[in-house]
Amino acid sequence: MRVAVLNGVNLDALDKRDPEIYGGIGLAELESQIYAWSKVLECTTRCRQTNHEGQFVDWCHDALDWAGGVILNPGAWSHYSYAIRDAVELFKVPVVEVHLSNIEAREEWRRHSVIAELAAKRILGKGPAGYREALTYLVEGT
Repeated sequence: MRVAVLNGVNLDALDKRDPEIYGGIGLAELESQIYAWSKVLECTTRCRQTNHEGQFVDWCHDALDWAGGVILNPGAWSHYSYAIRDAVELFKVPVVEVHLSNIEAREEWRRHSVIAELAAKRILGKGPAGYREALTYLVEGT
C-alpha cells in the first residue's frame, strides 16, 4: 500500500511550539518515525508539509492518482478551509485525520473540523504515536 501523509500549516515549526501540547519533536524527527513505522508495516509512505493552502490542495489532487490511503493533519486549516475539505472529498480511499493535540479539548475555535465527516478515522491527542495508529489502521484495518 502507498500512503500519502500530508501535514499542513505550522507543522514545520513543531520543535518551536509548546512541547506539552505538540510532543516536543521536530518535523524531521516525526517524518523519520513515520518512515520507520511504514517499513515495519511494509507500506510505502510519502510525507509532505506546506504552509501554503493551495500547495496542500495540489498535493491532495496528486495523491488521488497513487495513494491507497491518506493521513492528513492540515493544522489550523482543519477548522475553516473549505478548499481543503473539497479536495479531501475527492478521495475514494480511506482518509485518517490526525492531530498531535486533542483539538476537542482545546480552545473553542479549534474544536470544529471541516474535514471530520470525511475521515474514515480521526486520531486526536496521541502525539506522534497518532501517526503510527493511522498507518496501522490504513494497512491492517485496525
